[in-house]
Amino acid sequence: MASIDQQIDDFISPATHWVESVVFFAVDINGVGLPIVLVWLLVAAIVFTFYMRFINLRGMKQAFKILRGDYHNPKDEGEVTHFQALATAISGTVGLGNIAGVAVAIGLGGPGATFWMILAGFLGMSSKFVECTLGVKYRRINADGTVSGGPMYYLTQGLAKRNMANLGKVLAVFFAVMCIGGSYGGGNMFQVNQAYAQFESVIMSWGFEGEIGWLFGIVVAAFVGLVIIGGIKSIGKVTRILVPFMCLIYVAAGLFIILLNIGEIPDAIVLIVNSAFSNEAIGGGFVGVLIQGIRRAAFSNEAGVGSAAIAHSAVKTNEPITEGLVALIEPFVDTIIVCTITALVVILTGAHLQAGLEGIEMTSMAFNSVIPGFDAILAIAVLLFAFSTMITWSYYGLKSWTFLFGESKAMDITYKISFLAFVVLGSGATMNAVIGFSDAMIFAMSFANIAGLYIMMPEVKRDLDSYLRRIDSGEIQPTRRVASSTAE
Repeated sequence: MASIDQQIDDFISPATHWVESVVFFAVDINGVGLPIVLVWLLVAAIVFTFYMRFINLRGMKQAFKILRGDYHNPKDEGEVTHFQALATAISGTVGLGNIAGVAVAIGLGGPGATFWMILAGFLGMSSKFVECTLGVKYRRINADGTVSGGPMYYLTQGLAKRNMANLGKVLAVFFAVMCIGGSYGGGNMFQVNQAYAQFESVIMSWGFEGEIGWLFGIVVAAFVGLVIIGGIKSIGKVTRILVPFMCLIYVAAGLFIILLNIGEIPDAIVLIVNSAFSNEAIGGGFVGVLIQGIRRAAFSNEAGVGSAAIAHSAVKTNEPITEGLVALIEPFVDTIIVCTITALVVILTGAHLQAGLEGIEMTSMAFNSVIPGFDAILAIAVLLFAFSTMITWSYYGLKSWTFLFGESKAMDITYKISFLAFVVLGSGATMNAVIGFSDAMIFAMSFANIAGLYIMMPEVKRDLDSYLRRIDSGEIQPTRRVASSTAE
């Protein structure tokens, strides 16, 4: 009789192969398949960057002012603060894609994949700006004060304004279906799968033998269930604490290793840049390394996918542009900072040269080689990363589910039960089966989302120009200054 793990793989694999073949349809370039979806994401990020006049650079100063509360008005409609919305969105992206995903990219594409990850993250900031601005602008405030927003709503309403109502409905439904699949895959199964892989490696080093993936999944599902019952406010409160804490632990350990090897950093940078353009790189030369870098960056920060717009739409603000600006920080932290630290640690320690290591195992070996016993700490960090990502993606999936089937208690409970079931399934599947399904469903969301962004980007640009003019003229002033002048 087949093992539980094998039965789970047999259940997942047929759907994975079919979805992958459609989503990752590729053109052959020098013997390497270039997935059209990656071109779709990259071209969009480049277009938005130039069309918005490098908002990913010129908008950062204002983004941090907004984030620290300079323009916060508690009377504005919404459910969470700018910081909570950002923390929730970051918790959905800063996860195992930054730890395991970076190692996967380097293992398949070589050190040069790091260069393309950073570039894709920088350009992806502009995509995040456009989609999160629209997420707030077209959100729906429900009768009980809760918010429903994201691509499902700006695709239907935004395109209806342009006499493209039918196209908007088709794109919105497609996005919602793929988002539900993405919540089960990348936002759930991949996370718990890699968390268990790290947990298993630690307990095996202590002498424990046996397969307990399903038990691990049940325990994690129980904790996830306790949080997601409370909705976005509960999720926002948890991620507000978890995200800074887990990032601090991971980033501090990474920076410690980098500083210990500070003399080797120039050589590591040269290796990364040379490998990025080398025809001798692993995984199909230049095209192969470029594909791996962009693919893992897109999976990590989800820029252009549209998922983060669902979380950002719940923010308390009457100025949609403000949340678009705050969203710039997300890929910056996720890809340019956290992914880069992971890549440098893996390269500086030589973990990428060890045969037989993949995903989280490579990253764990890299940290453990410098900080003995850190694999146990990493196991905790990985579990926190996975946990925060799962609770955030449960919200994304839920909002897509209720968009399709209606807002009701029954629909809410039905989705949450199914989500928790996939937590258990994911803990027992192999990484290859999970990562293929995860990538395919999440990337598929971008087809509908970006099509809508292209149509609506002139509207976003007009709103941006208007907002910046009002900031420069003093029409919009920091909340503290307004409160101070009122008191006087």
